[in-house]
Amino acid sequence: MKMKKILALVITGAMVLGTMSMSAFAEETEAATEAASAETTGDGSTPLVVGSLDMSEKFSGFFAESVPDQTIVNLTGLYLIENDRAGSVIFNGAGDEGETIAYNGTDYTYHTLANVTVTENDDNTVYNIKMRDDAVFSDGTPVTADDVIFSIYVYADTDYDGYGTLNSTNIKGLQNYRLNSTAADSVSDEDVAKAIEEMPDELAAGVKELMKGLLDSEYDWADSAWEDYKDAYGVSSGAEFFAMLYGAEDYDATGKDRDTMINEIAESYGTDYVALATAYGDETYFDDSVKELAQEYLVAQKTAAGEGEEVPNIEGVKKLGDYEVEVTTDGFDANMIYQLGFIVQPLNYYGDPSLYDYDNNQFGFTRGDLSIVREKTTSPMGAGAYKFVKYENKTVYLEANENYFKGEPKIKNMQVRVSADADYIPGVEQGTIDLADPSGTKSAFEQIKSINSNGELNGDRINTNLVDNLGYGYIGINANTVNVGGEAGSDASKNLRKAIATVLSVYRDVAIDSYYGDAASVINYPISNTSWAAPQKSDADYEVAYSKDVDGNPIYTDDMTDDEKFAAALEAAKGYFEAAGYTFGDDGKLSAAPEGAKLSYEAMIGGDGTGDHPTFAVLTDAKEALASIGFDLEINDITDSNIMWDANNAGTSEIWCAAWQATLDPDMYQIYHSTGGNSNYYHIADETLDADIVDARTSADQAYRKSVYKQCLDIILDWGVEIPVYQRQNCVIYSTERVNADTFTPDVTTYYNWYGDIENMEMN
Repeated sequence: MKMKKILALVITGAMVLGTMSMSAFAEETEAATEAASAETTGDGSTPLVVGSLDMSEKFSGFFAESVPDQTIVNLTGLYLIENDRAGSVIFNGAGDEGETIAYNGTDYTYHTLANVTVTENDDNTVYNIKMRDDAVFSDGTPVTADDVIFSIYVYADTDYDGYGTLNSTNIKGLQNYRLNSTAADSVSDEDVAKAIEEMPDELAAGVKELMKGLLDSEYDWADSAWEDYKDAYGVSSGAEFFAMLYGAEDYDATGKDRDTMINEIAESYGTDYVALATAYGDETYFDDSVKELAQEYLVAQKTAAGEGEEVPNIEGVKKLGDYEVEVTTDGFDANMIYQLGFIVQPLNYYGDPSLYDYDNNQFGFTRGDLSIVREKTTSPMGAGAYKFVKYENKTVYLEANENYFKGEPKIKNMQVRVSADADYIPGVEQGTIDLADPSGTKSAFEQIKSINSNGELNGDRINTNLVDNLGYGYIGINANTVNVGGEAGSDASKNLRKAIATVLSVYRDVAIDSYYGDAASVINYPISNTSWAAPQKSDADYEVAYSKDVDGNPIYTDDMTDDEKFAAALEAAKGYFEAAGYTFGDDGKLSAAPEGAKLSYEAMIGGDGTGDHPTFAVLTDAKEALASIGFDLEINDITDSNIMWDANNAGTSEIWCAAWQATLDPDMYQIYHSTGGNSNYYHIADETLDADIVDARTSADQAYRKSVYKQCLDIILDWGVEIPVYQRQNCVIYSTERVNADTFTPDVTTYYNWYGDIENMEMN
């Protein structure tokens, strides 16, 4: 079940220090009850104790997959390329002067590992990376080009299975290297698709092995987790739970052992990997792996026929000196600069220096075998501000890196300790925790204010930093299930979805204010406000989402009361329903739906069956309003979010409430492109939108890209498939009694976390 991986986080553009938060998800440990800073000394020996999510002990920059693990990676590692407080790439931070960039009226000077020059040519792009020569790892070993080369080759290796995506970029010769043949260039997407469709025996064997591997893993999970789901699914054992999830409806698991069940169920799927992936909760789960297997098969066929030669290295990755690397890509991809923002890992620690010889195509490990790299996953070493000491009793112990190139941190010891979210604020108040990021809710803010004598969020006991979360909440509508006559992109279908969206959108302000208070704001475009591409209210063409009627006239006026707005929205919805082909009876209520449409649609929301969700009030208010005109919005408040995501992945959902996690670059391909978007739950399919998405990712001109993305956002809203709801804030609090507020990282932002200037922070 895909959603069982609660802590998983696909790390894209990992240079962004501000993307990593530490929301709580774990039970409090015995160690957490100890006084964190019972006595302060002023000499740096008092530890900074930080509250955190539960950890999975994958503290390597190569393999970290959870938010808290990535926090440890960020504290102990050093990125090749970094960004400033606004999220812009720092291109010239490696010189003695650093790079000074203004933010919010203040000049900040950034010192980074490398300077980067990007040169666009007719058919390729060259990234020249010149590193500073005074950065060393915590063991005193210099950070050099060899460490960068080693890191790139780890990501590029066929044995790499972490969350880094550098191996899927258009670095020149990368795929040839991965497939170890120059014949790879001659394998087209059409060839791959044909091979998958025909599924020759050699390819089928590999696909079946992939599928069996997932079933094997899922059996282990079902066997350990079934009791958590026994009430929801009525199962009495792990085997029964596994059979229910993956076996045929009539499959009988009685008396069968693990191997028998896995083999029988695997055999029942044959090579239908899409069916198994759909049962897992992500119909695209195997797609990339199967395509790679097909590529390998086709290359093997060409090699057997005498085509191609072995490829010993990546053509587009060059070492130009001890501290200089050049990366060349085919064409231009706006996201590539962020892909190069990875943590540089020490060759002498994660690899084997005896296996590194750049000139002879040896890169620090045995090609195709990353076991030597994986061995160090739980004990990281890097060139960051802190050194990893140990993980014990659900606490990571860190100590200052005396070799940190920005200077040894003034706080000599840090503890990152697992605690429950409910204990964060009392923990900071009572001294068991010095710093944490509790959920930013109205009740949390009231609790903080009650602790400070001035009744404010910043006071004599606790200071609070609020920054917009790198993501946003939304309501989605599936164009394939909410339409007229089966034509998802017709005007009638768009009008149907806009009728629903207009009523939903008018209740956003009241609902979000009630749930979040000052911790969130309503947004009007399907993009996080943190993005440079997000439209601003000051823009001439900025509009409130779904604020025009079917004739294009404004629905609201500035002097309207809330009740007047609610009534106006409902009246506008009637116009959209009529334009969609619905008919009204003499009583003013909907009497009939056009062919292929309905008078009732289901909206799923993960409110744990109790309505505990920021968007729940939007649904309930809209339901009542729509019911008054004969339309039923059926609210399904689910206790198991897998139900919703399974429906989304299967394409059967109608309306749902969720939130997107964003990345620094606002590339829309994955979510909205009709053919390449593996998260296009909306099933939006618009040729102009597709073309604009591709166009925007091939330009380096930010102003131009913003204008193209605005066109994309307008198209998405015109389809009526997404109602943007809220932009929430992340909350970082710390004790002003124990942490020196004058030294706390200034101007913390979405892209620049509280530990951005950790070397300067002091305890009182």
